[in-house]
Amino acid sequence: MKDLVFKISVDETNLILEGLGLLPFARVYALVEKIQKQASEQLKAGVQADAAAGLSAAHMGIGAKEIPNG
Repeated sequence: MKDLVFKISVDETNLILEGLGLLPFARVYALVEKIQKQASEQLKAGVQADAAAGLSAAHMGIGAKEIPNG
């Protein structure tokens, strides 16, 4: 199956996860896990890049709102 790439904000991602949370767990758990894993990797990479540039996560507003664990 071909993968798709979307550019969405953390808030939009949280909204998608909230909507998925309304569906039966057995149907969506793998998708929720996949979204959380990819988001976590990207946010972590962004924080590391910002730290290398001398910026803190607090200054970037990252970490104030995390993706829920489903």
